[in-house]
Amino acid sequence: MDATTISQAVEQLKTTILDSIRHNVLLKYTGTPLLNEQQLFFLLLPKLNGEAWDDEVTKSAVTVGIVHSSLAEHDKIYATNAVSKEQQLTVLSGDYYSGRYYQLLAQTGNIELIRKLSEAIVARCEQEMTVYEHERRTFQEWIHSIATIETALIERFFSVYQYDSYKQVMQQALTIARLNRELVGVSQGASSLYIERMAMNLEGQPIAQVLEQEITERKRALNVTLATSTYSETLQRIIVEMVS
Repeated sequence: MDATTISQAVEQLKTTILDSIRHNVLLKYTGTPLLNEQQLFFLLLPKLNGEAWDDEVTKSAVTVGIVHSSLAEHDKIYATNAVSKEQQLTVLSGDYYSGRYYQLLAQTGNIELIRKLSEAIVARCEQEMTVYEHERRTFQEWIHSIATIETALIERFFSVYQYDSYKQVMQQALTIARLNRELVGVSQGASSLYIERMAMNLEGQPIAQVLEQEITERKRALNVTLATSTYSETLQRIIVEMVS
């Protein structure tokens, strides 16, 4: 499978997800739902690498994409500030997307998938709430929180369909990609709340330097994993470029 075909597959999944949650009023006031194409790529990674994949798996992947979109909409707004029509509709859009993924999950009848995704949503939300706690946390504990937020849903999806061999690369790459975005934010003076809290626990160490070191180490580990994988050269190249 070449790079163009892979890109088209990711775009098709994105289109299917957006079609599943399209609502004209929400589009007018809140815009197109947020979807992370890197996460979509890794949702499809087993299929792109030639694993067995049927309509049920596709519908489940669409559901995971909708869950990500729902949580992203809720992340846009602090509920206490949801006073304008646009802000209220942003919160409402997250609830609407939640309803759609529960509807799709019910249609699949896959109880194991429902259970696993529910676990992932709880784990993700628990890690998001840590940023509001006042407990001192180590740098690696913050990294664990970020990794869980980025990868928990896909990790559970892989578990349900026995794609466990794809977890490690997915977790490594998506965590690096998130840390790269955070590093850009630091360089632009627009650090996220996570990075601000993380920096408070570093006892004077420059947060940019610490992030760069973490990214370098994780890239090295990812390259080792890819070197021993069965992925095509095209897939390996796309993953390396994704975290560069």
